[in-house]
Amino acid sequence: MPQSLGLNRILGGAIGIIALVSVLSSGAVLVTGDQLRDATDARSRSNQLVRALDSFRAAMLNQETGLRGYLITGRDGSLEPYRTGRQTLDEAIDRLRGLVGQDAERTRLLAAAVAAARSWQTEVGEAALRMAADPAKRAEAVRIEADGQGKQLFDTFREKLSAIEGLEEVVRTALAERVARGERNESIALWGGTLITLLICLGIGIAINRLIVQPLVRVMAFVGRVGEGDLSSQLAVRAGGEVGRLSATLNTMVAGLSDLARTNRAATADLNAAAAEIRASAQEQAASVEQQFAAVQETAATVDEITHSGAQISKRATEVIATAQATAQTSRQGLRAVSDTAKAMEAIREQAEAVAGNIVSLSEKTQTIGDIIETVNDISERTHLLALNAAIEAAAAGESGRSFAVVASEMKLLADQAKAATGQVRGILGEIQRGINTSVMLTEEAVKRAAAGKTRSDTTQRTIEEITARVEENVQTFQQIVASTNQQQLGIEQVMGALQNIRQASQQTAAGTRQVEAASANLTELAQALMALAERYRN
Repeated sequence: MPQSLGLNRILGGAIGIIALVSVLSSGAVLVTGDQLRDATDARSRSNQLVRALDSFRAAMLNQETGLRGYLITGRDGSLEPYRTGRQTLDEAIDRLRGLVGQDAERTRLLAAAVAAARSWQTEVGEAALRMAADPAKRAEAVRIEADGQGKQLFDTFREKLSAIEGLEEVVRTALAERVARGERNESIALWGGTLITLLICLGIGIAINRLIVQPLVRVMAFVGRVGEGDLSSQLAVRAGGEVGRLSATLNTMVAGLSDLARTNRAATADLNAAAAEIRASAQEQAASVEQQFAAVQETAATVDEITHSGAQISKRATEVIATAQATAQTSRQGLRAVSDTAKAMEAIREQAEAVAGNIVSLSEKTQTIGDIIETVNDISERTHLLALNAAIEAAAAGESGRSFAVVASEMKLLADQAKAATGQVRGILGEIQRGINTSVMLTEEAVKRAAAGKTRSDTTQRTIEEITARVEENVQTFQQIVASTNQQQLGIEQVMGALQNIRQASQQTAAGTRQVEAASANLTELAQALMALAERYRN
């Protein structure tokens, strides 16, 4: 393969060869695989045919067994194998016809076996079952089953089935050989294709190593020397194609880097000197700005303290005004409460005097009740004396005065009860009189205390009125103080705003100066880095 070919053609040709060999080997494997699958499928059909033949035999044996059991026992349940065998036989015949297909010999043998089986069913099985249904003809049915015709029919279909099995055994032997040959051909195609592919890959690898890898190794060695700073050497161009063009391009690039390194040294020296001058000037300006900023900071701090103090004074004065106003409000409420208390004490005194008058009137009425009780007591004593006299007169009258004696006795009893009641009422009136006397003294004491409370309430009212007036005067004074403090605060805030503007300007100037200083430092570092980079490359 010539060296003038490009990398894409070399790699494309190698990949094409490998792909072609892979396709050919895969095609061979597929062909042998199809042959192997065909042989395997044919062997599977042959095995199914043999199993169907076994089902044919088993179905016939089940029918014979069921028929004999029924003829011997006469029970209908003994016919179950017979019925199952008939159904199984039909299924086996259908399956065998599908498996035999168009093969003439197998079809002929299967037809003969099916004919013998059907003949046994009609001539032996069905005939024996019809006769066995009649007990009088059961012996005839047993004779039909034991006759040699059934055995001949069994031997006939067994012979035909054995012939089919013999043909299938020959086919199975041939299929086994085809399967073995297909497996062997598939292995040969697979391993042969793999070996050929490996050999082609080995040849392509050797060609790629000579045409691509070795030139690239020389190029990488040259690039490594350039990376270490050696710009004095040149790469010998020996290969064609992309590698040759890459070598020529690298030589051109190294020559340009050599010129750039020489120019960079001179420019870096000039840049380093200019950056040093800018940095020195920026440092001087930064020192001046820092001093100005410190003075403004101190002034602003002082004004801020004054502003803070003024705000605290205004806040405290506002709080005092609020407290004084609350105190004045409380004093007015207290004044109303004291006035209400005085009115209540006056009402209590009037009510106490009214109660005292009522108690005195009640005492007088109690005295009147006492006089009435004395009169009732005197009447009861006279009634008692009259009853005694009546009793004496009744005793003197004898039998004719007995009813009068009873009246006298009742009058005496009534006089005694009236006397006892008047004694109880006198005791109760005594207690009421003592209670009235006590109430009179308590009422008089309450009237005196209500009068004293009224006097004290009047004194308290005058005191609270004086406190309220003084608190209102203090509120007005503090309001004047707050107004003056607010005016002073406004002036201080204006001064503080001006200082803030000056401080912001100083900060901006200082920040700009620091940025200039940082930029000059960065320029210095950049110049030093460029100088170091330029010194790294040799030319």
